[in-house]
Amino acid sequence: MEMPAGTCTFCDICAGRVEASLAFQDDTTVVIMDGNPVNPGHALVIPRVHAPGLEDLAEEAGAHMWLIAHRVARGLRRSGLRCEGVTMYLGDGEAALQDVPHTHIHVFPRFPEDNFVIDADCEPRDRRLLDQEAWVLKEAMRGLALASLPRHAPSGR
Repeated sequence: MEMPAGTCTFCDICAGRVEASLAFQDDTTVVIMDGNPVNPGHALVIPRVHAPGLEDLAEEAGAHMWLIAHRVARGLRRSGLRCEGVTMYLGDGEAALQDVPHTHIHVFPRFPEDNFVIDADCEPRDRRLLDQEAWVLKEAMRGLALASLPRHAPSGR
């Protein structure tokens, strides 16, 4: 569902109503360059359908977004832009630092002195608690119908 003009910046970009630096597009996604990049080459993979969060996005569209993000990452490594690694990031909700309420994946090149940091105080978790959390998650996922996606054997480069 496309939003009315002016309601969602990413919908306006996908519809061609707002200018963006387009790197790729197909029937499902648009890839644009981030206007406030972490590093040169920072791209956004955006579904054409308006979906504020992952819960609102069809699994097939989400799977396609990750396929395109994978291709963007491969393209960054071949582009000539400085790229010694790649970070992919999807924030789902305000608490996860989602800055635009339209699902999107950030794909950006990395190198040792790029100054990008994720600062978290991660602590080891007791196995009993991990097992309990795994059980709770398994139960929550039990009722969800997963889209049947083709299985591919791993391939080398």
